[in-house]
Amino acid sequence: MIKVLIVEDSKVIADYIEFILNSDPEIQVIGKVTNGKRAISFIQKTKPDIITMDIDMPVMDGLVATRIIMETNATPILIVTASRNARETKVTMEALAAGALTVVEKPVGIGNQYEIEKRDKLISMIKIMQSVKVVSRKKNKEGVPKKTLGIDKKKLALNNFRNKKIVGIGISSGGPQVLKKIFSRITGQFPYPIVVVQHISEGFLDGLVTWLSRLSMIPVHIAEDMETVLPGHIYFAPDNHQLEINNLRARLVKTEKKPGLLCPSVAHLFKNLAKNNGSSTIAMLLTGMGSDGAKELKTLREAGTITIAQDKKSSLVHGMPGEAIKLGAAEYIMNTDEITDLLFDIEKDHVRNGQ
Repeated sequence: MIKVLIVEDSKVIADYIEFILNSDPEIQVIGKVTNGKRAISFIQKTKPDIITMDIDMPVMDGLVATRIIMETNATPILIVTASRNARETKVTMEALAAGALTVVEKPVGIGNQYEIEKRDKLISMIKIMQSVKVVSRKKNKEGVPKKTLGIDKKKLALNNFRNKKIVGIGISSGGPQVLKKIFSRITGQFPYPIVVVQHISEGFLDGLVTWLSRLSMIPVHIAEDMETVLPGHIYFAPDNHQLEINNLRARLVKTEKKPGLLCPSVAHLFKNLAKNNGSSTIAMLLTGMGSDGAKELKTLREAGTITIAQDKKSSLVHGMPGEAIKLGAAEYIMNTDEITDLLFDIEKDHVRNGQ
């Protein structure tokens, strides 16, 4: 039985979410609280398997509660939000960066044309997320050096990273925090385009891109069909499309929704990069549940690509990169600080050598 705590200040919505979840025999709602402060108090006494977290609440909102829970009593958190206005989208992305696993839209009530889909999505996400092992997000103290894995700098000779064409990134749960970190230091002088497949609930990619755009010195876009991808720019695969890169042009392949089919998928992007770019690629498989892209990262490595997997300690969920490591697909295993430093060093090397 999956034990769920509902954190929601509207009694009507909380009761409706409870009704939806309790309709599934594998799920049991063990508590409902009206703000983040009460949620923290609840889980100190009774440990749920997963928390559904509203964002806009009195006393303590969902962002602050998520930060505290992930620092003190890490529990899988599913953000359930109704609004996509600029303020709430920003707060939602910050909550994902603080350690929430993903975000879904609130069910809106019987009679809405999308209601069955939203109800099914909520139940499906609860079942998927409840078994995920999340790690605590300890607050970083200023002035304390961050520990790294001590990657052999000789292995990371920057000349190995020269004369590439593209960086491909696959990422899922925990993505916003990691992307915010690794894009924080590079600028428009970065020598390659960066293409990203980020697993996120449909309709929330625009908010993620807008949020990252405000925090990055590098332009961030949702990829458009047949556009040329430019150095020093970041491109995300859009909802319901697979992303391919052919001769540095984005190609979007519309895909029908099917149960179990990821769209966009890291596997599709990595297969395409192996076929068309091979040794001209730097590929990274970062935090996320499941195994999307793991086999394809190995294919890339065999094609001469530089392949990187995120280490377990710095991953919110070590599913995707962990599977890649098991397969021997990763040439390098790095934490987020090391990946951030690497991207920055590639840019510095490019500027220094006037490439």
